[in-house]
Amino acid sequence: MKKVTAIIFAFVVLLWVMPAFTAHEAPVAQQTTASEHQKADSPHGASHGFDGSALPLWSVLPFAGILLSIALFPLFAPHFWHHHYPRVSLFWALAFAIPFLIVYKGAAWHEILHIFIIDYVPFIILLGGLFTVAGGIHVRGTLRGTPMVNSILLLIGTIIASWVGTTGAAMVLIRPLLRSNSWRRHKVHTIVFFIFLVCNIGGSLTPLGDPPLFLGFLHGVPFFWTFKLLPLMGFVVVILMAMYYVIDSYYYKKEDLSKVDNSEKEPLKIEGAHNFLFLGGIVGAVLFSGLVNLGEVSILGIHQGVSNLIKDAIIILMAVLSMVTTKKEYREANEFTWEPILEVAYLFAGIFMTIIPALAILKAGEHGVLAFLIRSAEKPAQYFWLTGILSSFLDNAPTYLTYFNTALGKFFPGQAEATAVAQLITDTPIPGMQGLRYSDYLLAISAGAVFMGANTYIGNAPNFMVRSIAEEAGIPMPSFFGYMFKYSIPILVIVFIIVTFVFF
Repeated sequence: MKKVTAIIFAFVVLLWVMPAFTAHEAPVAQQTTASEHQKADSPHGASHGFDGSALPLWSVLPFAGILLSIALFPLFAPHFWHHHYPRVSLFWALAFAIPFLIVYKGAAWHEILHIFIIDYVPFIILLGGLFTVAGGIHVRGTLRGTPMVNSILLLIGTIIASWVGTTGAAMVLIRPLLRSNSWRRHKVHTIVFFIFLVCNIGGSLTPLGDPPLFLGFLHGVPFFWTFKLLPLMGFVVVILMAMYYVIDSYYYKKEDLSKVDNSEKEPLKIEGAHNFLFLGGIVGAVLFSGLVNLGEVSILGIHQGVSNLIKDAIIILMAVLSMVTTKKEYREANEFTWEPILEVAYLFAGIFMTIIPALAILKAGEHGVLAFLIRSAEKPAQYFWLTGILSSFLDNAPTYLTYFNTALGKFFPGQAEATAVAQLITDTPIPGMQGLRYSDYLLAISAGAVFMGANTYIGNAPNFMVRSIAEEAGIPMPSFFGYMFKYSIPILVIVFIIVTFVFF
């Protein structure tokens, strides 16, 4: 195993380093003025100076490697994976970082610092804060996992996801759902539909629901404009809820009902309810960071917004207060452990590192090796699918922003962003494009980024978190590819095809 690991590592490094010796000068970051550089390093900027057009397609090999490791190791070497997944993540991170630093030097160091300071650290703080606070909320009482009870829990989570975020809704409701179904043998499908609805599609209606919509809000899309997604969201939710009820009813008939506890029902009671105040504090901190501009500070040469630092500090404070003020027995009743958030932290550290070339190439637009993906977007349906497919495997926020800017450049070239966005959100018919409105394109981009995050475990952060919590509870969740081929492709992709014909 060690020999195979060394060979793979050497091969990846060799692929990276060879261009440095075959070219007279290694590609460097694009030159920017001081003001442009500051704007680029902004946490909400579309780019931060690195020239992704210089990167070859095989530079994403470490990213592909870590995805395949997540997909295959739990399937073929579960014992090894359980004990060594942090090392596997570190392996792929170094397989990218070492040659990247050798070839691009200072520009590479800046890029790595940027993605960890601006993206990864706030990402883990937010997930950790929500995980900690939600872990202190315990729903006591009789909840029996019947098709009706499960459907109600899924519907509640779907509705609140747009207001407390998909991660917040998922962390609050996943444990009550697991407890209510603990007696059942067939429950994997319930967790999968929970990922579909609560972890993704439910976050469609406000910028608080999902990061891409929040990014659009920061770029001038009005807060309540995303309510235009309500018909699309409602259409998908109705189909999926109906499918779930039929599937769960079928499996419920196969259950051994003698295992149901028929003793006197215990009334429902929420213990640790004060944690909802801390949950509200986290949501408020996220909204504050987007509405208030307090300038920027430099951290190791990376410009970070002061309001974002305050947001992170508030989230950490909410988590600490939750730990201090919540009775230990509430977390014990939730079977709360740190393992799920640690797994996400380790694996996503590798993912964030290795995703750098993929995002840089995507941000290069028509100047990068994936230019054909940018040029092929003409109709709203194409924007919907291209944004969605990329969001299934890459960070959906920069994917959203890429096609958001593509649409602005397509219809309003040379105009200031504020002016162009004000026109893109309107229902004004597009000259020469019969039946199409400018807002159709933004609707397609928004729906693709949010909906199709459900296509894979890594499409949206709570997907992986819910999977980890479910596995810790003893539920044999499908593998990375098992999830796709058994659930997301035959169910979600078919639904999204129907959505395409109905709305786009």
